[in-house]
Order: sequence, then C-alpha cells, then structure tokens
Amino acid sequence: MKKQFNVMAKLVAGAFALAMIPAWASATAVDQFKSFVTNNKSAKGEFTQQQVKMVDGNPKISKTATGNFVFARPGKFIWSYVKPYEQVLQADGDKLYIYDKDLNQVTIRPLGNSLGSSPAAILFGSAGSADLDKNFNFKEVGAKQGLEWLEATPKAKDSQFETIGIGMKDGVPVALELHDNFGQFSTLTLKNLEKNPVLKPEQFKFVVPAGADVFRQ
Repeated sequence: MKKQFNVMAKLVAGAFALAMIPAWASATAVDQFKSFVTNNKSAKGEFTQQQVKMVDGNPKISKTATGNFVFARPGKFIWSYVKPYEQVLQADGDKLYIYDKDLNQVTIRPLGNSLGSSPAAILFGSAGSADLDKNFNFKEVGAKQGLEWLEATPKAKDSQFETIGIGMKDGVPVALELHDNFGQFSTLTLKNLEKNPVLKPEQFKFVVPAGADVFRQ
C-alpha cells in the first residue's frame, strides 16, 4: 500500500484556496481555475486521497489516505500524510524533500523537473496561467457530482499522467481525478481551505530529522 501511495506522493502534493472573482458563476470552469491560480499566492487546508480500481467495470475504492497541506507560490509547499501512515513532501522552491517517518528516511531531489507536467505543477507551480498553458491543454467537461469540471492533459510526452480532472465549486477547485498511463485512477478531495494566509518563507525550510538516512537523486 505504501509503495503505491509513494508513487502518487512524488507527483502530487495538493492544495487550493478561494479566489473570489466578479461573476464567477458565469465563467467557464477553465476560466475559474485560471483565475484561482492567478489570484491565490498561498493556501492551506486538508485533503483525502483515494486510489480507485475498476472491478467488473465499476469503480471501487481500494486505499484511502488523509492529511493536510500548505503552499506558497511558486514552488513552496508542505504536503503531509497523517493516516494510514506519516509521510511528508516538502519543497522550499529549490529542492523537494520526501520524508518517510516509519523508515526515518529522506529523499532529496531538485525541484525544477520534479513538477513539470504533473499535478503538482497545477497546484504549486507559477503564480500565473501562462505556465499552465505551456504545460497543459485544457477543455471543459461539464457538470457532475455537483461540480463544474475541466480536464487538463499534459503536453509532455513523458508525463506519467494521461489526464487530470479538476472539479470547481463556487470558483474553488475542490476535487481532482488523476488518471495515469497505467490505467490507475486516484482522487483528491480538498476541504477547510484558507486562501492567502500569511506564511513565513522559513517555514518551508526542511530540517532533516536526527538519525535519518538521506538519499539524493
């Protein structure tokens, strides 16, 4: 179970906040999302991540993880899994740190290419929509489950994700559907979002726990 969530964890680290814009109700889902990206420099909240498998043509939840997040654009975030095990993904704008508490192990990698056309690029990347258009194609999907949906398709041929669905409600992205190139399907649900909280840059500085094994990639 941990290995499968670790794959997601390296690519996702998610986090949204409300950007109130004029006439959001009449805007398309794509326009709402791009306005959110432009107007929200930071956010914090909680998430539930679920891995879904298709059984006889029907979706079935196979694994669930919960935790919390905080981010500051561009490229600073802390994505913390609390249950069923503790793991932290933390980026300081330069490097990405992945800490597994059970193993007391830290993996460090350059942040630049770790985001690219991944879900993390949408959540924590630049503070404008230009980079989004550079890395993704967007299209409207329509309404389902009480949300307005758009679909983001990575332009990079080597992306591990085929499509990323984003569900909007009242101008806020509150759900993601992540479809990878191996036929796996995961969802992220975000709640208790706080927009643009005041954050200190030093809180994103990762301190390696005492005695932890450190691996650099």
